[in-house]
Amino acid sequence: LYRLIRSGQVRVNGGRCQPDDRLAVGDRVRIPPIRRDEPADTTGSRTAPAAPVHLEILFEDDGLLAVDKPAGLAVHGGSGVAHGVIERLRSARPDCRFLELVHRLDRETSGVLLIAKKRRFLVDLHAQWRERSTAKRYLAIVRGRWPLRSKTLAQPLQRYLTAEGERRVSVQADGQEAITRVQGLRHANWPGLGEFTLVRATIETGRTHQIRVHLAHAGFPIAGDDKYGDFTLNRSLTRQGHRRMFLHAAELEIHHPIDRRRLTLVSPRPAAFDALVPPGPEKETHEQP
Repeated sequence: LYRLIRSGQVRVNGGRCQPDDRLAVGDRVRIPPIRRDEPADTTGSRTAPAAPVHLEILFEDDGLLAVDKPAGLAVHGGSGVAHGVIERLRSARPDCRFLELVHRLDRETSGVLLIAKKRRFLVDLHAQWRERSTAKRYLAIVRGRWPLRSKTLAQPLQRYLTAEGERRVSVQADGQEAITRVQGLRHANWPGLGEFTLVRATIETGRTHQIRVHLAHAGFPIAGDDKYGDFTLNRSLTRQGHRRMFLHAAELEIHHPIDRRRLTLVSPRPAAFDALVPPGPEKETHEQP
């Protein structure tokens, strides 16, 4: 279904739609005939199970599960990906009757990923996302010397599809509101590669590729970003062993759906970040317009 929507074969009121578009009463939806191939595995079963993968558990109770998603692993299957995090979790936990993603992370982004184990928790958390009562903080390493202070990026963003059917986002005056607060933390300089800055990005809106596009538009693309980054720099980084996009979902704050206590979920900074921008003192930052 996701591939059909992405390729424009699912139509709402005669036009193309996005996977997260909301339907309203009276909308006319056209869905083409769906044929699902189910290849047999070597045991003769109709579908191969999701391959096991180690996921570090950051928090778990009766209704919530937070895992530390590694870079390079999709959160769900689709668009050429057979199994993502959610399929693997369902395969590993057959006794769990309900496991659903509360939110999503890009495939190359690591960090906190939240899963609901009860439908009422999922509904509650989705309401928190809409009301912007959550707090989402990311770490990123950008090309260039971002000042060691805080600045707000508030350019509106618009989604579009490339000729190949891939999602992209650009800054457009008539786009959706998007707010990212970026704090410079620490600098590093590599001979032959140039300067880099470790930054903390706090998002008030959750637009597709928001941090990546805002930083690239500001002239500070995220190192290793294969969609909006510096492709020449990315090749140089890969040759020197830095083989990921340097964006990490470090902290997520929510209200627990049962007792409303403020719950902070934290994913440690990956070792790959310290390899590119070595640890050191981080500066106090001040908001700049």
